[in-house]
Amino acid sequence: MAEYIPSPRDWVREQVELYEGSGGTQGTTLRETGLPCIIVTHTGNQTGAVRKTPLMRVQDGNNYVLVASMGGAPTNPVWVYNLRANPNVEIRDHTEVYTMRVREVEDAAERARLWDLSVAAYPPYTEYQERTTRQIPVFIAEPA
Repeated sequence: MAEYIPSPRDWVREQVELYEGSGGTQGTTLRETGLPCIIVTHTGNQTGAVRKTPLMRVQDGNNYVLVASMGGAPTNPVWVYNLRANPNVEIRDHTEVYTMRVREVEDAAERARLWDLSVAAYPPYTEYQERTTRQIPVFIAEPA
């Protein structure tokens, strides 16, 4: 089992600790949004270490949509490179933990549908895309 390296960002580390420490009964909303979130457990592409990232919960049936917005920052969040290199993840959604495999959505029609679904769940994604020149990556996590 690889070593878990907590995020250097206080809010991320604290969110993960509360969510997982409570077995998924607390910390299930993302920061000040009050909206539901999930914890994505993935493998670092350079370290091979276990990493954990809270993301907005956007569901498409049994699948989860992972939006790499980073608030519209000019660069992708590090977890994007981790998922591209190591697509096997675990997703904690409240008290349930699912083994899943992600893929980056490249088909334009599929991406547009999933983007619309994501914006419906979290409208600020539209503003985040307007803030940056990069196309915000979208991944779909499907049962393994």
